[in-house]
Amino acid sequence: MNNSTLRNITANSYFIYAVVGIVVVFDQVTKYIVKSSMFLYQSINVIGDFFKFTYIENPGMAFGIQFESKALFTILSIIAAIIVFIYLIRMPNEKLLFRLSLALIFGGAIGNLIDRLLYGRVVDFLDVEFFDISLPAFSFLLWDFPGYMMTRWPVFNIADSAVTCGMILLTWLILFQKSAVNQEAATEV
Repeated sequence: MNNSTLRNITANSYFIYAVVGIVVVFDQVTKYIVKSSMFLYQSINVIGDFFKFTYIENPGMAFGIQFESKALFTILSIIAAIIVFIYLIRMPNEKLLFRLSLALIFGGAIGNLIDRLLYGRVVDFLDVEFFDISLPAFSFLLWDFPGYMMTRWPVFNIADSAVTCGMILLTWLILFQKSAVNQEAATEV
């Protein structure tokens, strides 16, 4: 490996760690502002009813999904964050976009873990209108689906946004990078 390649890897690593830090700091600062300036369940319209700040505290997973054991969920979250972190530091040669996707996921995971470890719940405050979804109840084989209706997206935070953006980017890279590799291999044959 020459000096130029080593410098690029080092610069990319600093950038990736800066992204993680920015996500964590921005997430924690916005949550602090919400907790100190709003009361629980207060809602402030930002763009009419389409976008508002609504302060809630979520004891479950992202988007209000509940988990039976909070302690088990916290332990699994810590393990997942450690795995992503190890992958980030052990793969400095990976493409920058791939590492960026992991940095967003890791930063978001750390942001929500801080809340979960300090308070036992995560502060959520971004509240967005969503097109109405209505799935009727049905039975399939041995499974009875009770139906589902949603008129607003579940309230979320900066950390949830970072994880979601990171997962979308990672999925896109996996799907399209794999296709590019397969097409390249096909043209060589």
